[in-house]
Amino acid sequence: MKISKALAGISRRDLFRLAGQYGMSSTLLAAGTFGGAVSIASLAKAAESTYEKRFAKEPKHTFKMGAAGFNARNLLVERAGCLEFARDLESRTDGEIRVEFIGDNQICNQTACVEKAQQGIIEMFSASTQNSAGGAPYYNVLDYAYMFPSRAAQYYFLYHPDSVRLLREPLEKRHGIKFLFSHAELRGINLGMSWKDRDTVTSIDQLAGTKNRVTGTQLGRIAMEAMQLNPVPVAWEETLDGLRQGLIDGAETWASAVAYGGMSPVVSQCVDLKFFCGTEHTAMTTKAWDTLSDELQEAVMESSYWAQVHVQGANEAALVNTVGFSTPQLENTIFARDGVRIAKLSDAEIAKAEQMCSPEFQPQLWEQWRERINGWSGGHDTYQDIYNIAREIPADTLAENVEPRRWWKG
Repeated sequence: MKISKALAGISRRDLFRLAGQYGMSSTLLAAGTFGGAVSIASLAKAAESTYEKRFAKEPKHTFKMGAAGFNARNLLVERAGCLEFARDLESRTDGEIRVEFIGDNQICNQTACVEKAQQGIIEMFSASTQNSAGGAPYYNVLDYAYMFPSRAAQYYFLYHPDSVRLLREPLEKRHGIKFLFSHAELRGINLGMSWKDRDTVTSIDQLAGTKNRVTGTQLGRIAMEAMQLNPVPVAWEETLDGLRQGLIDGAETWASAVAYGGMSPVVSQCVDLKFFCGTEHTAMTTKAWDTLSDELQEAVMESSYWAQVHVQGANEAALVNTVGFSTPQLENTIFARDGVRIAKLSDAEIAKAEQMCSPEFQPQLWEQWRERINGWSGGHDTYQDIYNIAREIPADTLAENVEPRRWWKG
């Protein structure tokens, strides 16, 4: 897998050897502190220091975090923030909360993490909200087509006090999940090698009839069907082989997911259709939350806020400097090395796609799910309310310039 240079000199075997000595969580938390190249000696020293700090006192609470396929390496590609959150929370609570980070699909994969949390096997997890929607359908509230016009609008909503009534509270009441923070990208169609020698896509019409992988989101499929993108449910872990073998034309996902998942060698074009959310979030169970004192609950929220601010800036930088999701691309980025072209669609083409599939222009396609989600929310018009919030900021606002707010304080 072509990933960040930071841990390129550390073999998987050496990582597991250090983990055997200091524990996997201490090793990964230590590895996540390095921004540049790291040697096995420096990692060992950092892991030892991290271990000593973490185990200096007995915690009041130990929470297992199932982090799907994430590890210290690929979290430098997609900056989901879960390691930073765990590190900050342990430090902020002076070790009263300890987080055992379990990534690399060891305890749960993208679609199963939410279910393992609901079963009480883990207390925290990181996965996309779209893949989590299979086990907790209220996550679909984020997936109305073209509800968010930009990554800036996504971050603006996550910081907005009304995200509590529209997203967070219904998720807690219905599914026992407390939404903490999230990265934000918008999904497009990432075409396989059969499109390598074709012209760069400039129109939604060129994609009509293609067969594309879809996540666990039910609403994402509505949009894909309306745009004739033929959604095929394929597990994230199987998408790479599907693209390599030509079983699917493309995959519905976002840029940094292609990069961190090692898919760039089999993706020829990243079509920036940006038709609905790609949100790699971190959450915890309300059952675990309820065991915490008021002081520790406040610490969780402050660490979530800190992680949200970190992710907002770090992922925007990584998209350009690490992934290569820009035009022109920087040299030595993942997409530039593997020849992944960025297919930017014009505003007119995006408007055409929106008119084909969004609730704004095709309300009949969404009636059943919209009524269902609105009922789960307590009667809010979820699509219209979030749509309006997403447009409270100027359309040209850069994601890194969205003002952070402590959403739970109004």
